[in-house]
Formats: sequence, structure tokens, C-alpha cells
Amino acid sequence: MEKCIKGIICRAESKDFYVLAEGNDEPVRCSLRGKFKKDFHLKKDKLFHTDITVVGDYVEFDLNEDGTGVIIRIDKRNNYLSRKAIKLRGASYRGERLEQIIASNIDNIFIICSVSKPPFNNKVVDRLIVAAESAKINIVLIINKLDLDHEKTAAEWIKLYSSIGYKVIGTSKITGEGISEVKELLSAKKNLFWGQSGVGKSSLLNKMFPGINLITGDISEYTDRGTHTTVTSVMLKMEDGTYIIDTPGIREIDPYGIKKEDVGHYFLEFSEYINECRFNTCTHNHEPGCAVIEAVEQGNISPERYESYLRILDTTEEDIFF
Repeated sequence: MEKCIKGIICRAESKDFYVLAEGNDEPVRCSLRGKFKKDFHLKKDKLFHTDITVVGDYVEFDLNEDGTGVIIRIDKRNNYLSRKAIKLRGASYRGERLEQIIASNIDNIFIICSVSKPPFNNKVVDRLIVAAESAKINIVLIINKLDLDHEKTAAEWIKLYSSIGYKVIGTSKITGEGISEVKELLSAKKNLFWGQSGVGKSSLLNKMFPGINLITGDISEYTDRGTHTTVTSVMLKMEDGTYIIDTPGIREIDPYGIKKEDVGHYFLEFSEYINECRFNTCTHNHEPGCAVIEAVEQGNISPERYESYLRILDTTEEDIFF
């Protein structure tokens, strides 16, 4: 074998991991060194995550004579985005909800939603925001398909999320609105695109980078939802150190590793009220003397956002381990 080579995981398929080596645009198909798999198997009953290595991980690998590689080192992650894994059929209470890591070492998360087809769903958007906030990754919200905004509802959502402090951009692949603004934010960063199926993630990326030719899907006339086209997270290398992580469209999302008492901290507009609550263990749900509830009643916190908060609070489960 030659000396070890540094690179970044750009795709994972079953037992194969594709690594972009430094200074090389062609990924190398790699396997994991036996030590990683052995350690994972031995610790399986004590681990809370489902993956050894993921898209975005920095690794070192040895190159085999046939051009494939063996990963011998996985660097510590700067950050990572995750969700609750699907419940395992027949699993005991101990193992029902594990952590599924989507990608690591991310600079920006672009949360993509659409005005129509599928309709804007603020509750899904807020769940994605909570997951990203808990990972401490910069968030940009994109409201796509403005050309379908016949009822002019996008402006109100842009106003709401902008007032909270988020960067919000309205886009359309048809008119080209917002495309250049989004592309400027991508430069020299590792950017993850995340959203429901059918909101136009792949179409936006094709518009910004015509050469990548991502597959786009249709909207079901029966459910008004998108069909999955991206089946696994894939990192694409663009020009000038810019990377795009295209993720599978989601139907639902449960943030991982969040306690009920912490949910409010990921709703940024709650921050100026949380410390004014009568009880320091206040969950801002039913407690007397809650400054957050008072702020909602006075119109200082959006009722739509507060409703999202209550739904996330209600679905924050106790089968998570810390």
C-alpha cells in the first residue's frame, strides 16, 4: 500500500464509502478498516447512533493496488446534523430511538420549503430549524416556487422568520428570483440542502449549477407531496472549495437528543422572555407566571410558532439517552 491519503466522505452506500481525496475530483471507493467494524459491533448495545462514518467526515485512507482504498482514520467532527432514526420493529424500550447522523462538518444548512405544491408547512420548517439550532449550524431559509404564490402568502412568512433573525430568501427556478443571492452564500462553504420531498431542492441546485443534472421528481396529485428522488445524502464538489450536500426529501422529522426543558431555547424569539418565567423549570406550556405564554397573548410571539413549539414539546420522547 501507498502512504495514507486525506479526504472527505462524499457518499456512503451500504459497506462502500466514496472519498474525495485532496486535490482530486474523482472519488475513491473505500471500505472501513476491520478495527472500526469490530469496535462498532462490540459497543453496539452501548451506542446511540446508527452510523460509523457519514458524508462530510474527514478521513485518512490507504490506497490499494486496484485503485480502491481502506479508511484507517476518521477525524473528530466539528459538528453534525442528526435526527431520530426510524423505530426498530420489535426493539426493546432501550433501543427504540437511535440517532441517525445525516452529515457532518457543515457550514450552512439551507432549509428549503415551497409556497405551493407542496404547500408551505411551517410546522415542518420549525422542526428542521430546531434540529439545525441544536447542532449549532448557521441556518438559511429558502421559500421556493414564488411563481406559484398566487395568494401572496410568502411575504408574511418571509417577514415572520426574518423578524426572528433568520436569513430568508424567496426563490423561483422559473423566474430566476433569488437564485444568485443563494449562490453567493454557498461560496467556499460546505452547504447542506434539507427539506420535504417535492419542494424543489434538486431543481434549485440544477438552476445554480447546470452541469450536475440532479434528478427531479413529480408532485403526487393525490397527496400533493413530492416523490423521493435523492435516496441518500451526497456531497458534490463545486468550484472554489464549495461543497453541496443534497439530502433525501423527508416526510417527517424528529430532532434527536433534546430534552423537554431545552426545546424553548431553540425558538430564538423566546430568549428574551425565558428568564422572566416564575419557575426556572418552566416548559412554557401550562405553568402559571410563564412569560412566554404572556408574550404570545400580547402578540410578541407568533401564535403559529408557539403552536409548533407545543407540538415539538408533545412529541419529545423519553426514550432518548443523554
